Amino acid sequence: VTLILVLFGDASRIDLRALRRELGLPIRLLGLGLPLCSLLGMAVAKGVLPELSWLEAGVLSAVLAPTDAALGQAVVSSPVVPLRIRQALNVESGLNDGIALPVVMILSALASMAMAETRTAAEWATFAALQVTLGPLAGVVVGVAGAKLVLAAVDKDWMSGSFVRLSGLSLACLAYASAQEIGGNGFIAAFVAGMTFGHVARDRCEVLQEFLEAEGQLLMLVVFLLLGAALLGESLAHVTGAMVLYALLSLTVVRMLPTALALVGSGVRGPTMAFVGWFGPRGLASVLFAILIVSEVELAHGELIFSVTMVTVAISIVAHGVSAAPLAKRYGRMASDAATCPAEHEAVHPHRTRAETYLA
Repeated sequence: VTLILVLFGDASRIDLRALRRELGLPIRLLGLGLPLCSLLGMAVAKGVLPELSWLEAGVLSAVLAPTDAALGQAVVSSPVVPLRIRQALNVESGLNDGIALPVVMILSALASMAMAETRTAAEWATFAALQVTLGPLAGVVVGVAGAKLVLAAVDKDWMSGSFVRLSGLSLACLAYASAQEIGGNGFIAAFVAGMTFGHVARDRCEVLQEFLEAEGQLLMLVVFLLLGAALLGESLAHVTGAMVLYALLSLTVVRMLPTALALVGSGVRGPTMAFVGWFGPRGLASVLFAILIVSEVELAHGELIFSVTMVTVAISIVAHGVSAAPLAKRYGRMASDAATCPAEHEAVHPHRTRAETYLA
């Protein structure tokens, strides 16, 4: 339920009209940086954890690819950091979990099938095609129809404010259930439904988004509570040097090198590339993806993937939490002059962060 709400809510916050006009840094981070991060992470995972198959290494890399700007609120909400840079990190974290999800689900399913060795390549291809077509189709239908029906009901005073807020939860779950019934992926459907709903009802869905953020925030806190109280301790009991090494590489080289390559040619300076590369904290999406894999997919090394994910998220929470405020201030001072950092100060349309929507 938490994953459904987070995917729907994050996607609905992003203004697709403004994103199409601006393109720029978010497109570079999502269209080039994210795939490169996943590929490099898979290669590093296979080298550091050789017991993983290539497909399992890909699963681990994809699980840890999404970032969570909520763990770096001191960065994305800091007025000293140029708006364009804050916006790039905000949009990236809002969309990369939904983009990474199909990769996670397909690779994990293929890894599971490879274990059983009961399906042909044609069956694998058919499964992947259904996952990435029927899920989005269900999401678009529920998002468009749901937005139009909700807006019509509000205009005719058929629906009170409290039910408008509840409609977001209903549509997210409806998209998930509809996709599952027709053979698609429900989580992908929830993400696409949120994006579609936010696009159709862009100027009139703030109340609904606030409810989703409030409920989503509660569920996220519960997930983090469970992470610290139960899941993390079990993972740390089996931690090895190789697992810690991969976690550190995932948070540094695997994230920062592809990010720098993606930003080459954008006009931003080297310190900006390093700053954006470092602030890619791993959080809720990675935890939920790992739980989803362990609970729904049978992998030979599923527990190892889960443990590495928990260790990486735990290190990220500490490292990014401690460094967010001081590095934001230091970088803000360096990039404060628009004359010396013109690319960093280009005008962009502000998208609300998760915390801003919640506090509103």
